[in-house]
Amino acid sequence: MSRSLLRFLLGRVVGLVLVLLVTSFVVFSAVHLAPGDPVSFLMRGRPVTPEARAALTAQYHLDEPFLNQYFMWLGDVLGGDFGRSVQFRQDVGDLVAQKLPITAFLVVYAMVLVTVVGLALGILSALRPGLVDKLVLAWTGTSIAIPSYIAATVLTSVFAVKLGWFPLYGAGEGFTDRLWHLTLPAVALALTFAGLLARVTRSAMLDELSREHVEVARSRGVPEGQVIVRHVLRNALGPIVTVVGTMVAGMLVATSIVETAFSVKGVGSLLVNSVTVKDFPVVQALTLLVVAAFLVANLVVDLLQPLIDPRLALGGDEK
Repeated sequence: MSRSLLRFLLGRVVGLVLVLLVTSFVVFSAVHLAPGDPVSFLMRGRPVTPEARAALTAQYHLDEPFLNQYFMWLGDVLGGDFGRSVQFRQDVGDLVAQKLPITAFLVVYAMVLVTVVGLALGILSALRPGLVDKLVLAWTGTSIAIPSYIAATVLTSVFAVKLGWFPLYGAGEGFTDRLWHLTLPAVALALTFAGLLARVTRSAMLDELSREHVEVARSRGVPEGQVIVRHVLRNALGPIVTVVGTMVAGMLVATSIVETAFSVKGVGSLLVNSVTVKDFPVVQALTLLVVAAFLVANLVVDLLQPLIDPRLALGGDEK
């Protein structure tokens, strides 16, 4: 590993840690910025006995100065302890671990659909100007404009209620059953992102098709298939991979809408429910999870870019 790459990686990791620290401080501060007494906030407005107030005060260190409370909480988080859910009376880490596999399955499923459909339509649109290009642009414009909850409603009405091809709600058990149950949620989640990826792919492909080295390859008699794959698509992968990386984190947020619409008991619906009932320990943990996923996805994309396009190598090896 070159020194420049090592410095870059170290700088990105340090930046990731700093952003997570700032995020953790903002998230932790939110409970203190909420109007009213923190104990009443944690109890969601229910009457609090003196004994219960004393127990909550001790559990959350509310009698300590604010910064002391934050550092105590941060120390617990670094040790894997995110506290206990106010609603479920369960350790937040265990609760999230139970819900995360369902959301991960849904995101991976949707990401496969986005990649296949988005790349195929983007490439087709770039290579077939005229009617095909116009049809793809019309579809992508429509898909990008349709919110996930509208897509979920339409898909449920047509394919679950009217036709009965897919289950109406739930995540299923086992791989095949889960694949069947999560098909409609995955399509609803993937629709907007597939349209966006198709637009980005089309734009990147058209940009590469207009470059001089493509004309040179064609003039030398290189087969058109090789020209497209080796000289156009390969060089267009940079912006495509960048968009795909940011989509992964964006999907974690969008799952809250889709999972709620299809009654899928994953991390997204847990976040919506926790915000509704003010289960702040769960909201804190899930917010940090989403931010961490976004930062890690961006880091992976940055590390992949020099491998995709050697022209972007990080300063080259030290001489």
